[in-house]
Amino acid sequence: MSDFREIADAIACDIASGRLRPGERLLPQREFAYQRGIAASTASRVYAELSRRGLISGEVGRGTFIRSALAQSDPALTEPAFAPLDLELNFPILPEQAADLLQAFHSTLRLDTIHQALQPVGATASLPARTIVSGFLARGGWTPEAANILFTGNGKQAIAAAVAALARPGDRIGVEALTYPVVKGIAARLGVSLVPLKLDAEGIVPDALLEAHQAGPLNAIYLQPCLHNPLGITMGVSRRREIARILQQTDMIAIEDAIYGFLTDAEPLAALAPDHVIVVDSFSKRVAPGVTLGFIASPAHLCDRIAGAIRAGAWSASGLPLTVGLQLIVDGAADRIGKLKRGDAVARQAMARDVLSGLRMSSDPRAYHLWLELPGEWRAETFVAAASKRGIAICGGSAFAVGPGHAPNAVRIALSAPPRDALLAGLRMLRSLIGEDIADVG
Repeated sequence: MSDFREIADAIACDIASGRLRPGERLLPQREFAYQRGIAASTASRVYAELSRRGLISGEVGRGTFIRSALAQSDPALTEPAFAPLDLELNFPILPEQAADLLQAFHSTLRLDTIHQALQPVGATASLPARTIVSGFLARGGWTPEAANILFTGNGKQAIAAAVAALARPGDRIGVEALTYPVVKGIAARLGVSLVPLKLDAEGIVPDALLEAHQAGPLNAIYLQPCLHNPLGITMGVSRRREIARILQQTDMIAIEDAIYGFLTDAEPLAALAPDHVIVVDSFSKRVAPGVTLGFIASPAHLCDRIAGAIRAGAWSASGLPLTVGLQLIVDGAADRIGKLKRGDAVARQAMARDVLSGLRMSSDPRAYHLWLELPGEWRAETFVAAASKRGIAICGGSAFAVGPGHAPNAVRIALSAPPRDALLAGLRMLRSLIGEDIADVG
């Protein structure tokens, strides 16, 4: 019997040589198994291995296709794009914020303050620091307890620390069926299994959460109730209450990613189930990725476990960015920058909706991204590759899909990085590309 890796190697050679071309559809797994004279389980492992190598991707209801060499391999959304127009990463940096940032650095880099800024920082920093951040993270009627604030180097580390505190290798964590791609990488490195949960127009479907937990207990769930990445959807109050009730009923813990919360006034899920929700946030979207700092607002009974995970993972914040970050909060600069970005996101979203009107989209008028469903003749990987050839980086649906090998035929378009005139030109080019005959696209 052939080893699945040998078969995967042979197909990889066919792809590299051009015998299998980008966009070509592979046989369904059962037909592939019959043709090769192998077990269906072996065929499944072959496809899983090719998917792991980034050579194929599955699309719901369409099949499995050879990926383009121009398509970004996993993990996606972790490195800046090399394309002239980056519509893949979402890190808004506005020209107007430069003066505020410069002032904060000047205030920090003085002889009487620099020594303290260079000292090591623990997971809990100091009580004054926790008090400052508690007020900063407040949203709607929710304000986290200062005593329960923890610090990490960035938002990704905050998520990793929360996952590590709640789950051991082999444990199960529920996630939205389409989710932030970095979470998949974190789970893989921690040995945690992700269980995809069905989504509708408001996020996780409550019945799906209960069914998954009853099928095999979930140690926690990770979710994005506000301006979900990639769909842009936001949970309504009624849905939040349903999810909060399930958390309390099952004694399950949720990790709430509030990275885009600053763009809205909606209360977090934590306001409804404070003992069952860990809120993670960071400066990367609110301020800038170069001012890296992560925050965790934890229930009191989980603080020690999360602090231990931060120490074990070497995910603690550094003194200099913490000092600069606190200065930005205290002098009001972080809030001013956040308000500017609210207006900027609304303007960019309106621009995108105007250019792409008539196409099937999922988003929110306040979001810095949108989810674009492609017409039937296009496949996501082919569209990403065609956009790349035209100097535009976007992200295909497979990067966000948790279920193995089955991704929606859609792309996420990030709107925050380029100047608005460049964004407008790029959106128009994508609209024009969608209208082209796919057979003529090179």
